[in-house]
Amino acid sequence: MPAPTIPFAPRYVPAPPTKEHLEWADLPIVDFSNAGTPEGRAALTPQVCDAMRTSGFMYIINHGLSQAQNDRIFDIADIPFSQVSEEEMKRFTSDIKGTGSYKGFKPRRLWEIDNGVRDQIETYNTHRSVTEMQSHPKALQPFLPELRAFAEYNHHKIMFPILQILARGLELPEDTFLNMHGFDDDSETYVRFMKYYPRSEDDEQKAKNVWLKGHTDIGTVTVLWSQPVSALQILCPDGKWRWIKHIDNALVVNIGDSMEFFSGGFYKGTIHRVRQPPADQRGYNRLGVIYFGTANADVVLKPLSESSVLQRVGVTLRFDEDKAPTSDQYRKGRTAAYGLSELTKKDDVIEQQIIHGVPVLHYN
Repeated sequence: MPAPTIPFAPRYVPAPPTKEHLEWADLPIVDFSNAGTPEGRAALTPQVCDAMRTSGFMYIINHGLSQAQNDRIFDIADIPFSQVSEEEMKRFTSDIKGTGSYKGFKPRRLWEIDNGVRDQIETYNTHRSVTEMQSHPKALQPFLPELRAFAEYNHHKIMFPILQILARGLELPEDTFLNMHGFDDDSETYVRFMKYYPRSEDDEQKAKNVWLKGHTDIGTVTVLWSQPVSALQILCPDGKWRWIKHIDNALVVNIGDSMEFFSGGFYKGTIHRVRQPPADQRGYNRLGVIYFGTANADVVLKPLSESSVLQRVGVTLRFDEDKAPTSDQYRKGRTAAYGLSELTKKDDVIEQQIIHGVPVLHYN
């Protein structure tokens, strides 16, 4: 039987890694070789849960996909930005403020960053089902089977073991979070392709070199496929911003607000931002591939009080538990508001908005 024909995709060539000496965040590197077994997840629980309680970020290696498969998904990720006409982009542009959803394109200059400076970021979001919730530009259609397979892999082989380990860390049954994240359930878990373009020097000065303000993610688990343009920074427990270092074919994983809410603050949604790359990478575009995990739409984002861990250590709440939003309410509220609504300044660094009774902070 002949091998299936793989559709041609232009090769995406990323920038070379920076050679500058940056202050890198010291994050654990988690080997996922045995994460598919209960014994393997039990062995990883102390390392993973400690990371999610402290830095809120970690690397994952040996996740099961090869460097060639990694390269292929980046080739596909660039197609919406390099092979789709401006006219077709407009037809597939999402009404983000009106719907609270990122499905489809987000054009450049939609979000205000600071001092009148608008973003230079394009995104293309695909619901994990790929074809059931949206249609796609013609150039991307030959790659939809690969995109579906990629979504399923992220969901079942990467996100699910992480969720199982996080449940173990709370001394809950392993399937606690799985039951909130069914692949065929009603939620907005999606694949995002994201392309940053260089800005003018004037914009860099006005925005203090910040490309995306410091924020926490909305959902439960975020899986970022590492790429070589250094720009992502996290706010470390000592109050310093440190860079995330690129590791070939590794994942950068963090949790978002929803997991922090479920765990009563036991796990931390860490503030992170994107800023201008170091000098030897300026002038390059920055292409990202991300899998954003979100709990089912109707799940209420309140602490899992049945956890014996939370019964021992207590919970920290950012809102009135009796008024806790559902996953869908919080996601839509934050999505519709980000970069499109007024923020209240708390001081020279922190701005705040209230989303369904939850204070959401932005750092500049």
